[in-house]
Formats: sequence, structure tokens, C-alpha cells
Amino acid sequence: MKPFDPPILVTKPIHPNKDRILSTISTIIDSTWLTNMGPYHEKFEKKLRQFLNVRHISVFNNGTIALITALKALDLPKNSEVITTPFTFAATPHAIAWNNLTPVFADIDTSTMTLCPKSIERAITPNTSAIIPVHVYGFPSNVVEIDQIAKKHNLRVIYDAAHAFGTTINDQPITNFGDITMLSFHATKLFNCIEGGALVYNNSALHEKIYALRNFGIKKTSLKRGIIDGIKNKDYIDAVGINGKLNEFQCAWGIETLKIVNEEQTKRHQVAEEYNKQLSCLNWITIPKIPENTTHSFQYFPILCGDNKRDSLYNLLLKHNVYSRKYFYPLCSDFQCYQSLESSNKHNLINAHRIADSVLCLPFYGELSKNNCKKIRSICDIIAQL
Repeated sequence: MKPFDPPILVTKPIHPNKDRILSTISTIIDSTWLTNMGPYHEKFEKKLRQFLNVRHISVFNNGTIALITALKALDLPKNSEVITTPFTFAATPHAIAWNNLTPVFADIDTSTMTLCPKSIERAITPNTSAIIPVHVYGFPSNVVEIDQIAKKHNLRVIYDAAHAFGTTINDQPITNFGDITMLSFHATKLFNCIEGGALVYNNSALHEKIYALRNFGIKKTSLKRGIIDGIKNKDYIDAVGINGKLNEFQCAWGIETLKIVNEEQTKRHQVAEEYNKQLSCLNWITIPKIPENTTHSFQYFPILCGDNKRDSLYNLLLKHNVYSRKYFYPLCSDFQCYQSLESSNKHNLINAHRIADSVLCLPFYGELSKNNCKKIRSICDIIAQL
């Protein structure tokens, strides 16, 4: 089989209709309101609330800044510990460290690849203040047991749902659980606004606080009175905030992309079904199963490779111009900046290391459903050569 030309990438971002988005961009330019939470910013938050069926949402310029802000908003004790998974992107523990908090790694469940509740319990100390579970690849964490643990030990819970846009459990949005949930709208995600993110929460008291933290600490109530009046007011800025605002262009992109995200999910579902059909006969490949009563986001398509074949498969696919990804490898606990942590000990993270050494994310995007998933069958033919 000849190498694919052009190459098959591991993912491709969906994008809105070009004529429509260019027309909107022209309108924004003519308005001269390019950023600072203008009309498209307000409309984008409203559309997201409706689409995701959530109570409060605050959009950000990216998911990392959103997660850093979520930790700040909960006023966790200085230098306290936050339990999280090593099987995640670097942004998760980095957000903890940037808040002068200590990441504590706990092991994962081998079926969902998310934080194991028993491992969380073992990691709790008198200095623990919060838990950041990650909904890996859109597979939901064990939210019921994590909620019970958090209540028992009086801990806050922030969910990293960068992969879980639209995921539901028993018809409930995944964002209904925990204190705050972070979403990512990066171009590689199912839903994107090129770069972006959001915080979702049910507590109304957090709304104005997050607003201020996202915007240099400027109080929303001061802005309502007007900038000049606000400057005279000593309470105009009452917190150490950052600049996490999302500009009008990307908000407009997000509004238009929301219109096609359901169609993209349907196409990805077809691609996933074809992968399952073609790969089920290979006994050295395990395909993680979507839990019952769960609506999956179809963010990635991971497989677990047995017989130490992961790296060989990665290289074989690359020879055919098929790009896969060892995602997440290496573990965050193996990064030099976290190696010295006691919780980074390999014996503490047996399951996470096992999964990280065998996981491979295959190309996964709606366009691959064309021609009755012909390219997927070709990719699986290559895989079957091993």
C-alpha cells in the first residue's frame, strides 16, 4: 500500500462556513469593538449556556488560563495539596503549580483511564484542599464516588473536561458535577473557537468573582457604573486578576461552529463504529468501552496495544503517512519539574504507567467518514499487518 498523500492527520479542526465568518469579521471590524467582552462575547456565552444546558459559563482565551482561574476562585489554602492524575496534558498540574499549590498524583482506573477513587482516598492528607479529576478522551470520571469523597473530607472539586464537550451521564451534563468544570476550545478539540476555554459552575456567587479574576480584577459592578466613575471608586479593582478575556473574532467563530458540532459528532460516531468493526478481530488491541448511560463527546479514538506493539504500530502508521499520537506519554509525573514529588514514584502509579506505555490515539475526525469510511478501512489494513 502506498503512503497516503496528503497525510492522514490525527485530528482536523472543524470550521464554520467561510463566507459567513468573513462577513461577521467584517461587521466586527466596522464596529471597532474588537475585544473587552463585546456583543459577540455576550452572545457566545448565551449560546453555550443553551447548547450545554448549564446555569453559568464564563469563556476564556484558553483552557489553561481558565483552569488557573478556577483554582484561584476557590480560595484554596496557600501551599495546600491538590490531587490529580498523571495521565493528562501538562496544563492540568501546571495550573496547580502556578497557584502555589502542590500537585499530588494518584493512580487511574484501567477501564476509564480516569482517576481511581480508591487511589484518591489513599492520597488525601490533612493538607489536601482539592481534587482535579480529568475526563480523559471524553470518558467521564467516577463523579458519584468522587463527590462522596469530597464531601467526606471537605474538599473542592474542579473537573478538567478539556476532552468532554457535550458529554453527559444519565442525561445530565458532565459540567453539573463538582464545584467548577473547565472546558477547552482549542483547535484540536471537537468544538473549537481556534483558541479558547470556559468555566462552568452552578454557584451564582462565583460569577462576579470569576468575571473579575478574568479581567484584571475589575469588578463587574464598577463597569456598570462606567469606567470614569469606577476609577474614582476605591473598589474598582479589588482582586489580583489576569487577562483571560476572549476577543470578539473568536467568539464569532465559536457561535458559528456551534451550528455544526452536532453534525461532526455524528460523523465521528460513524468513524468510531468502523474502527470497532475492523479492529475487533485483533486480539492484541483493546478498545476502551464507553460507560453505560453516557453520551460520549467523541474527542479522540484511543486503543490499547498489547504485546509491546504500540511503538511498532506508531512507526508503521507513520511510514504510510498516517499520524497517530501517544497520548498521554510520558506521564506528567515523569516530567523533570514533578519527578521529585513523592507521589510521582512509579510504584504509586502502576496503572497509569501501564496505560501510558500502551495507548495510541488513531486519526479521528468527521471527514474520515466520507466514502463509507474507506480511509478507516485502509488504516485498519495497515494495523493488521503487525
